[in-house]
Amino acid sequence: MSIWLKVLSAGPIAILIILLVVLSIASPHFLTPRNVSNILAQTAVIAVVAMGQHLVILTRGIDLSVGSNLALATVVGALVYKATGSDVLTVLAMLVSGAGVGAINGLIYTFGRLPHPFIITLATLSIAKGTALQLADGRAIPGMPEAIRFLGGGAFLGVPASFFVVAGVAALILVMARYLVWGRWIYAVGGQPEAAARMGIPVRGVLISSYVIAGLCAGVGAVLLAGRTDAGSPLFGNLLELDTIAAVIIGGASFLGGRGHIGHALVGAMMIGVIRNALNLLNVDIFFQLIAIGVVIVLAVEADVLRNYLESRVRTLRAARLQ
Repeated sequence: MSIWLKVLSAGPIAILIILLVVLSIASPHFLTPRNVSNILAQTAVIAVVAMGQHLVILTRGIDLSVGSNLALATVVGALVYKATGSDVLTVLAMLVSGAGVGAINGLIYTFGRLPHPFIITLATLSIAKGTALQLADGRAIPGMPEAIRFLGGGAFLGVPASFFVVAGVAALILVMARYLVWGRWIYAVGGQPEAAARMGIPVRGVLISSYVIAGLCAGVGAVLLAGRTDAGSPLFGNLLELDTIAAVIIGGASFLGGRGHIGHALVGAMMIGVIRNALNLLNVDIFFQLIAIGVVIVLAVEADVLRNYLESRVRTLRAARLQ
């Protein structure tokens, strides 16, 4: 059982490696420098937002509003750029917009004593989308500062600039989760929220901060997507919440909370990007891509169920041996 647990833990990375090998054989264009750069650029937005979603899932929560939050942030950024022409203010507007929606989610969930964050994040999904449509009058707003266009669509030494943004966000969240007290708190709250409260951990503060960071990550994703498209649009981010949840679960994190690391979100996001890119190269119908992602999600969830069962059995057997 211990061996099977190790296999399941390494499963997502192993599957990603196998996918890369198989697809490189199936398509000679797959591992070309240009296509690898395309994959990194296309995956950047999902990867950044998935890292914020990962923190929320660590607390046994979920954020359904990230796609609409991203769309609203791009619209806010486009309007601020039109009004001020400032690169800095445009970026700040997107980040503040994203973090603001995240703060609303966290505050209402915790202080409103809602049974599950599904309720408030579903509400803000609709509110943020409607607000974005109202502000933009239902249309895309063209024009973004040069700095944002570079971050979203530029390259440095042949590597997409968005890759470095993803790496920077990942490094920051890794430091926060692994080396700060807050990191231990978030795992404690996700693992046993009642026990965490009895230990004196500020559960409400931890929950609110996780949703604020998830919203902030949506704001960073908005900067990347707006830069890549040179526009803000209320239509951006459709189904992004499903992509990010899928990335976290496919990567190996658990819906039960309290277990996982930032690598899970990155591996899952890369797997989604690789699958979509490969199916496009192989001229597979776009509708089949949705089916393929859905099948992978089901397999990932079943792997999580199996892993929980094996862990329970291993603990039981070890306790029996000690007795």
